[in-house]
Amino acid sequence: MLTVDYDRLDVRPGMRVLDLGCGEGRHTFEAYRRGADVVALDLNVTDLGTTRKWCAAMAMEGEAPATASATTVQGNLLSLPFPDAGFDRVIASEVLEHIPDDVTAIKELARVLRPGGLAAVTVPRWLPERVCWALSDEYHANEGGHVRIYKEDELAGRLRDAGLTVTGNGFAHALHSPYWWLKCAIGDAAPTRAYHRMLVWDIVDKPVFTRVLEQALNPLIGKSVVIYLKKEEVLADVGA
Repeated sequence: MLTVDYDRLDVRPGMRVLDLGCGEGRHTFEAYRRGADVVALDLNVTDLGTTRKWCAAMAMEGEAPATASATTVQGNLLSLPFPDAGFDRVIASEVLEHIPDDVTAIKELARVLRPGGLAAVTVPRWLPERVCWALSDEYHANEGGHVRIYKEDELAGRLRDAGLTVTGNGFAHALHSPYWWLKCAIGDAAPTRAYHRMLVWDIVDKPVFTRVLEQALNPLIGKSVVIYLKKEEVLADVGA
């Protein structure tokens, strides 16, 4: 289940792609499948192990080109273990809302992106997230939980302050918002479990009806907002 549109991010074979806060690798897998050289970074060793396992399985099944690569790195977004301008594409999906010092994390993201490179940053959208916080403290007030609710213009401003240009936006996962509202309101009750089964069916089977429905609802209640960015080229001064 991808939050980022890889066609808009223009991920192509041979590119160096960094997946920040990769979790169990859902965005890593698609970049790898498209032939990129992917580095998946996370603090969680268990999640990195899952990512490595599935990338190895993809390689064995021929689901990624032999020229592509996938590497996992344990690291902190506040101090990335990579040189400046080392990546063609950077993804940070559903991670900044967990980081108290998000300004430093954004500066690090911008630092490792090459001039002319593209990035995609996704966070929970303000309205669906605000409903979840209102319904349940447990949803966010726990170790490693969400520390803030972003407004899109606020996040875009912080990204611009780090030297990135906003090129567009998008919304994703509208059908997931009601699930989280149910979970926050009534916990793991029968209606919540039934809705979860529907989501699993939707993800696996991709029926046309739910795909069309979600596309229609995304601008209204999309669970995530995606901001697409570019790091502008630095033009060298030309002497008189």
